[in-house]
Amino acid sequence: MTIREIINILFLFILYLALQILIVRNLVLFDFAFSFIYIACILLLPIEISTTALLLIGFATGIIIDTFYNTLGMHAAATVLMAYLRPAVVRIQLAQRVQESRLILSLQGLGSAAFFRYVFVLALIHHAALFFIEASSVTLFFPTLLRTVASSLFSTICIVLIQFFTRN
Repeated sequence: MTIREIINILFLFILYLALQILIVRNLVLFDFAFSFIYIACILLLPIEISTTALLLIGFATGIIIDTFYNTLGMHAAATVLMAYLRPAVVRIQLAQRVQESRLILSLQGLGSAAFFRYVFVLALIHHAALFFIEASSVTLFFPTLLRTVASSLFSTICIVLIQFFTRN
């Protein structure tokens, strides 16, 4: 990676975190769908990044969000799980494209349908971990499942809309 790519990634990282903390935190649909666009910090990282770096960035991102949301590590755990499973999801969903040199994980690089699937699957993993940790009860299984699917769809739509306005 060049220094310009690193600066671009760092800028997008700060932008997504600032958007999440300052604006999107209050964006809730019908008390059921929450938007967590900060996961795009992990989703949009280059494919060639090492697993260790991916997990450390995921942990740092989650801890920053936990600090502002006062959630005691729930976001960190969910983000690290998503970062851990990201290489497998990329390998499974984008099997033919991974062989291409310098595949960019963005709306422009993957196309609308592939990018939507990629973001939705990883958002579903993140949100399921987050909401089931938060619920910590089997009696809340179906409401938590509904909240997970609604929030994953809402977050995916928000991330795709933001991608329309970025120049990646």
